[in-house]
Amino acid sequence: MPEWTDRWYLFGAQAVHVWGMPRLTADVDVTARLRTEDPSGFIAAMQEAGFDVRFENVAEFIQRTRVVPFVHTASQIPVDVVLAGPGLEEEFLERASPVDLGGVTLPVISPEDLLITKVLAGRPKDLEDVRGVLRERLLELDLSRVRRILGLLDRALSRSDLERCFEREVQDASRAKE
Repeated sequence: MPEWTDRWYLFGAQAVHVWGMPRLTADVDVTARLRTEDPSGFIAAMQEAGFDVRFENVAEFIQRTRVVPFVHTASQIPVDVVLAGPGLEEEFLERASPVDLGGVTLPVISPEDLLITKVLAGRPKDLEDVRGVLRERLLELDLSRVRRILGLLDRALSRSDLERCFEREVQDASRAKE
C-alpha cells in the first residue's frame, strides 16, 4: 500500500487494541490518502498483493462512501480502506503514531483522534471503545484537543451531543480511577 499512498494508518478496533481494551472484531480498518484521485491503480495493486474487492460495482460504492471494501484472500479477513479527504482526516493522518505490533511497526491513529472518531460514530460498541481507551489512558490524553474537535464537529454538523457524550464518559472514567 505505501507506494500508492502518501500516508495511512490503522484505526477502529485495531487501534482500540493499541490504546484501550481489546475487543473482538471481524475486520481491519485503514485510512489512506492516495497519491491520485483515481483509486483504480491502488485497487489493482491491492489485488496483486492478495486482496479482492468484496463486491461488484465498487466504483459506485467508493464514490458514495469513500471506502474501498477488500477481503484478504488467504485469511478471508475484511479490510476497509477509507480514502482520506481534506480537513480533519488529513490532520489525523499527520498525527498518527508508529507503533510496534508484534515486530511490525505500523502507523496507528492517535488515541485522541480515535476517541473523536468513536464518539462521532456513537454506536454502543464505539462508546464501549471510548470507555476502554479512557480507562487505560485517561491521565496521558490531551482531553482539551478531543473537546475542541468535538465542539467544532457539534457546530459543523448542527449537533449538540458529541461534547456532552464525551464529558459523560470522562466523568465516569475519572470516578472509576478514584
